[in-house]
Amino acid sequence: MKKKLAVLSICSALSFSLLVGMPTNKTKAAPEKEHYVLAYKGKLPGNFSETISKAGGAVERVIPEIGIIEVASAEPTFLSKVKQDTNIHSAGRELEAYLETDPDDAVNFTPGTPNGQKVTLDSSAESYWDKQWDMQRLTHEGDSYKLNTGNHETVVAVIDTGIDFGHPDLKENADLAGSKTFVPGTNDAWDQNGHGTHVAGSIAANGKVKGVGPDLTVRAYRVFGATGGAQQSWITDAIVAAANDGVEVINMSIGGWRWMAHNLDEKGESASMVAYHRAVQYAIQKGVTIVVSAGNDSKNLSDLHDMQAYWKTNYGLDIKGPSRVVPAQIPGVITVSSSNEWSDKNIAFYSNYGNGIDVAGPGGDNGPLYDSLYRQNPAGNYLDKRDYTYRTLSTYPSYPVAGGNATTQFSDGKWHGYSYLHGTSMAAPKVAGVAGVIKAAHPEYNPSQVAAAIRQSSIDFGKVGADPLFGKGEANVYNFLSKDKPKK
Repeated sequence: MKKKLAVLSICSALSFSLLVGMPTNKTKAAPEKEHYVLAYKGKLPGNFSETISKAGGAVERVIPEIGIIEVASAEPTFLSKVKQDTNIHSAGRELEAYLETDPDDAVNFTPGTPNGQKVTLDSSAESYWDKQWDMQRLTHEGDSYKLNTGNHETVVAVIDTGIDFGHPDLKENADLAGSKTFVPGTNDAWDQNGHGTHVAGSIAANGKVKGVGPDLTVRAYRVFGATGGAQQSWITDAIVAAANDGVEVINMSIGGWRWMAHNLDEKGESASMVAYHRAVQYAIQKGVTIVVSAGNDSKNLSDLHDMQAYWKTNYGLDIKGPSRVVPAQIPGVITVSSSNEWSDKNIAFYSNYGNGIDVAGPGGDNGPLYDSLYRQNPAGNYLDKRDYTYRTLSTYPSYPVAGGNATTQFSDGKWHGYSYLHGTSMAAPKVAGVAGVIKAAHPEYNPSQVAAAIRQSSIDFGKVGADPLFGKGEANVYNFLSKDKPKK
């Protein structure tokens, strides 16, 4: 997969002025604005706006609960000036996060004949359950639905691209009124990409496809536009807002390798990392369980040398000293690797792994043939060997979106509203759904208890006991519910 280093770039056009009887003069372009994150030591001081203004900045976002401010400035000396404020713990250029994109750049399912096999959906069918190998395994062939399907009082926040609130499989469970957008220039949380709707369906779909908890409520906290990344403060703001709104679970299928080169400044953690840590801890203290994806780079999160080599090879950067991947390696979150349909020994070819993995979730892959070829030579091109039925089927916007290709996505007229995708982005929401059902059964559980319940009820794939690939195993909601002792 072709990867790009995350950078902030703002384009400004040169302006020209024409004066009658005078030659054309080119004027200087307006200075480009940079965005910064300021992390204060404690509560925000009463004069923070004045101090920022004197340094040449303008406040764009305030998150008072955790002492974080987003600032825009075109002043080259802004950072050095604002750091003179002794109330500031850390200040730095704002970092940008990305969705965990599809592992082999086939972002959306394209109807066709992968591996010589025609893959179609019968649009007249009442159910696509027979296509959902992942849900069948998570629920023990649907047996968990007889025990607990969640409830509408239990809310899972989807910090992502938004949700298709009108989708027939989601409209009863998707909370449009409570959803929010944190993307500047947008007014609602409707999904214009596809990613968030697929994630939401894995959690709480209840129609032709089923989610882990088909009676859970999903609420969108939109931090991504139709394309591109999300500024770190948008994500931080969404985490804090979801916690303030009283959600039980947060799912973040959000990428993080691009953060590694920037997460330490000259004297400690960067402001963006401080903000992320504070937001996560704030939510946990509010009783929110946070589930995140491990990432799709086939890398060992525990191996510093592996990570340094990755950055050197892909970006030409020499990373010195320790570095962290976020949100996968932030303390307190449940970090999820991706398992597949056909193996209980190996995780999906693209999934990150390491000692920080808590559990795996079925995120799918391209099948055993593609896997064997990829592991022999990861640089090879085996796209014609993909079998999409090994991916995971879930909801997709019932309208064309910028994140996909409407011509191919709906070319056979049968895929409108559904898509096969794979990735740790698809694995994490399965675990978030399990967390939601556990909270519905035990609203008194705190995040540590929810995480322990997920680990203890997982299926022990891989080596016996905890291992770097699957953590404690593959999450399984039926295992928890079947052994759960109801209170008398």
